[in-house]
Amino acid sequence: MNWDEFADWGGKIAARGAAYHKTLRERPVRSPVKPGEIIAQLPETPPEGGCDMAEILEDFERIVMPGLTHWQHPRFFAYFPANAAPPSMLAEFMVTTLAPQCMLWQTSPAAAEMEERMLDWLRLSIGLPEGFQGVIQDSASSATLAAVLVMRERALKWEGNVRGLSGGPTPRIYCSSGVHTSIDRAIWVAGIGQDNLIKIPAKPGDPNRALDTDALAAQIREDRANGLLPAGIIGATGGTSVGASDDIAALARIAGDEDLYLHVDAAWAGAAMICPEFRDLWDGVEQADSVVFNPHKWLGAQFDCSAHFIRDPDALRQTLAIRPEYLKTQTDGAFNDYSEWSVPLGRRFRALKLWFLIRSYGLSGLREMIRNHVTWSLALCNKLRGHSEIEITSEPILSLFSFRPKGWSDDAVLSLVEAINTDGRIYLTQTNLDGQIVIRFQAGSFGMEEADAEMAYLTILEMIRKTDAG
Repeated sequence: MNWDEFADWGGKIAARGAAYHKTLRERPVRSPVKPGEIIAQLPETPPEGGCDMAEILEDFERIVMPGLTHWQHPRFFAYFPANAAPPSMLAEFMVTTLAPQCMLWQTSPAAAEMEERMLDWLRLSIGLPEGFQGVIQDSASSATLAAVLVMRERALKWEGNVRGLSGGPTPRIYCSSGVHTSIDRAIWVAGIGQDNLIKIPAKPGDPNRALDTDALAAQIREDRANGLLPAGIIGATGGTSVGASDDIAALARIAGDEDLYLHVDAAWAGAAMICPEFRDLWDGVEQADSVVFNPHKWLGAQFDCSAHFIRDPDALRQTLAIRPEYLKTQTDGAFNDYSEWSVPLGRRFRALKLWFLIRSYGLSGLREMIRNHVTWSLALCNKLRGHSEIEITSEPILSLFSFRPKGWSDDAVLSLVEAINTDGRIYLTQTNLDGQIVIRFQAGSFGMEEADAEMAYLTILEMIRKTDAG
């Protein structure tokens, strides 16, 4: 393909993309294909010769499109959003065409300096105080892994990377029972082991399902008395299941008293902190050692883009930085080489999409979207609450709540979820809450309108009537 053909096909693909987004409401949210349908249409061996782009795109429409679940659909109410706002897509198109490698300041000065500025824009936007510095990670999972590695090294007096964990005390990490499973994976990868991730149950009756801080403090004291090595606490703001949010101020007091590192995982909910009225959900966050949230969720930045804020970047660099001769430059120390702040060496130019996105909508436009989602979700929750056959099983935390039909078995609830998703008008997921299966609703799609919440209400009621309670 020559560059004239590239320009021609680039324009055609952009036009197809716009048409796709304008007709999303006409498509089922979840892919209807059966397992094996896609791979059966793909040849078992690669072609020897090339073919025309027109043929490739025809096959794309025939094979790929039916097998996609439409994450940008305005009635995607499952999991959490993975939005891709149009300005962010254009930025990613630019980055893909330029294809810079941004591991050091020297390898892409604009990328390094824009990342520094964009993370400071985000810091100001969510109300974190001066003193926090930021880096873009690929996901909250990577940010949490980095935080756990810092906890480990700090507790081991910076000798873990050299000596390993065998033969010495094993660090212990504490969190709530409602955290994302990325915390478990970080513990595995860091070599700490599942047995040393201590999950503290929620405080009985707490509306936010925050972990019991008295139980946490008692567990830390008991572990120290038994010769174990407490290293850090991971707090949650907006847990994955039903939005559980810990008392961050109380966790910070315990972390300070016990000299532990405090990391706050706000992967989804952190975006809502651009609205000052929601910040009481993470009161005390300014005392944390690190915080992560994902602009690639609610803010509309194309995946992947995770904002990781650190009070002491030197601790992160001391944990992760490695400097072979071929990576040393004459600008060492003058600017941030962000590959020293993350596990991968190679880095994409992720800051550009934040620049495009924030300048295009402004904070006011992004705040309006988030406030609408919270309002529409609360209204839907209250409508379902008013229905005699439905119980609300967890109250809204921002735009997330859960419910289930009264008196139904878990199997019947799962059948209802499957029936709703097979119907195609909306997409929901289930979770296990207090030992029973409940249905999650989470509003967050960039293209959502109030009418989409009304469609969710009508669809839920209709499918309850059609589904056997079991």
